[in-house]
Amino acid sequence: MSHPRAAAPLSVQLFSVRDALEADPDAALARLAETGFQHVEPYGLCRPDRTPAENLVAVRHLRAALDRAGLGVSAVHAGLPEDLGQLAEACAALEADTVFVPHPHMVTAASPFDEATFTSGDTTALDAFAARLGEAAAAADTHGLRLGYHNHWFEWAILPDGTTAWDRFWSRAGEHLAAEVDLYWVAAAGADPVAVLDHLAERTLSLHLKDGPAEPWQPQTPLGTGRVDVDAALGHAPDSVRWHVVEVDSTDLDPFELLAGNARALVRRGHSTWQG
Repeated sequence: MSHPRAAAPLSVQLFSVRDALEADPDAALARLAETGFQHVEPYGLCRPDRTPAENLVAVRHLRAALDRAGLGVSAVHAGLPEDLGQLAEACAALEADTVFVPHPHMVTAASPFDEATFTSGDTTALDAFAARLGEAAAAADTHGLRLGYHNHWFEWAILPDGTTAWDRFWSRAGEHLAAEVDLYWVAAAGADPVAVLDHLAERTLSLHLKDGPAEPWQPQTPLGTGRVDVDAALGHAPDSVRWHVVEVDSTDLDPFELLAGNARALVRRGHSTWQG
């Protein structure tokens, strides 16, 4: 059963400041560190459109920039290559032991996966995706890694039998696959974040926290001004949650200021801490 838990350490998903990061990595990371963040969650590791060598070069450049800013890594968002050794090497460079697959299209397989894996109603493709991640999660253990899946909103598509693709996926993914629950996208899907956390229970290792209209790619706003009841959800987070990760996908505000404000609100409410 889920129950109230102690405050979790904060991290920040680097996708939030992707434009600034591309323009000047050192300046962007320094600004996050000056805000008070001590950990980040990088994205884009093991991209399918890059060679293994190119992916490793990108990781080493990121590691050097993080070191200059004095930032650690909470977990990573990465593609899932056929050779898990590539993923293990990238994670070792960042001193990370937890990987979340952020989207179906980031999974290398004989048959490509994408958003339609959940929305088309083709349960054969959905079952294949669940099996691929489940098998990889079991194999990742041998590399000292914990593998999980990060949701968006499309996973709650209704299947022909009236059930949701989300429920079918998790019922077939195997016991080793973990979860990073994005509470904003849960709300966007029309699902109940508390019920989702209760169902996943100890599978959940990390939470993505943001607020706004809970509609895909609409501008996000400060915590407490949108449709996500963060207080209720965090009150039901299982003890397995290691990190609270603030994120901004799209906003009309300065993303750095929005991230800082959300982080301070979480600390003020007793949900999160700066230190990990």
